[in-house]
Amino acid sequence: MTRIRRADKLIKIDQFIKPSFAMAAPRLDSLEIFEDVVRHGGFRAAAASRGVSSSAISQSISVLEEALGIRLLNRTTRSVAPTEAGQRLLERLKPALHDIRTAIDDLNQLRERPSGTLRINAPGPAVDHILCPLALRFLGAYPDVNIEIISDAAIIDIVEQGFDAGVRFGNELAQDMIAVPLGPALRYAIVASPGYLLKSGQIKQPHDLIAHDCIRRRFPGGSMVVWKFKKGDEELEINPKGRLTLSSAHQELQAALAGSGIAHVFEDYVREPIKQGMLVELLPDWKEKLPSWYLYYPSRRHTSAAMRAFLEYIREYEWP
Repeated sequence: MTRIRRADKLIKIDQFIKPSFAMAAPRLDSLEIFEDVVRHGGFRAAAASRGVSSSAISQSISVLEEALGIRLLNRTTRSVAPTEAGQRLLERLKPALHDIRTAIDDLNQLRERPSGTLRINAPGPAVDHILCPLALRFLGAYPDVNIEIISDAAIIDIVEQGFDAGVRFGNELAQDMIAVPLGPALRYAIVASPGYLLKSGQIKQPHDLIAHDCIRRRFPGGSMVVWKFKKGDEELEINPKGRLTLSSAHQELQAALAGSGIAHVFEDYVREPIKQGMLVELLPDWKEKLPSWYLYYPSRRHTSAAMRAFLEYIREYEWP
């Protein structure tokens, strides 16, 4: 062992090396937590996704930064964002963590039953009437699989946001995605309560809607929903007017039932209220047929055992 002489005693050379100069090896779960925090945009959301406290997530990140000797996240009272070093680390981590998860998931093929977690992003109407009922039946058939469904109408990058799949209309899908149809074609229905029609008058054609109090809806991106109609070869669009603007079909339905105006929602939401006489369908001959929902997932990504089981379940499912 190398030694140097200082004063009148021997001192080991490694006593001069400060421990802070040596970078400790970070834990794999800390790296996964770091990825979760960036993907969710904060400690609280990352903690909720993992079922732990925000303080536990914060502590894990602090330990990781101390081990690496560099700050990875810029923290404010409102947001959390990666530093330049954090962004560089994240870019290298994503494919590496994906490869690790894929390697572990490949072991599921040796099991008798698929296991794992599926994260799916979908608009509210698709969740309410297609995806949620389908997932409940699937979970009954595959007890070792977990499903997390996030209701979101915004167009997002499902790979960037950490989802296994998404649900959108067929004409909204990127070309590098594989798509599987979910359920039959869709139609919108124009409805109002009997009380509203009694005081406001009947509607015989789409242009009559301009003089009525319509319940408008705004997309997450800020644009307003345009009401489209089709009868034979005739097509037209209407920008409805009204005092009430909402952001979900559930809210529109409740407003229509309360007599607040005329609503424009998918048929699935109003089928029962119409049967019960709580709502009246207007302009049924002017319904525009829409494409069905599609479940989509990236073509360049390894498909997990749980995802393969879910896709097979969809292909064999008998839609009502």
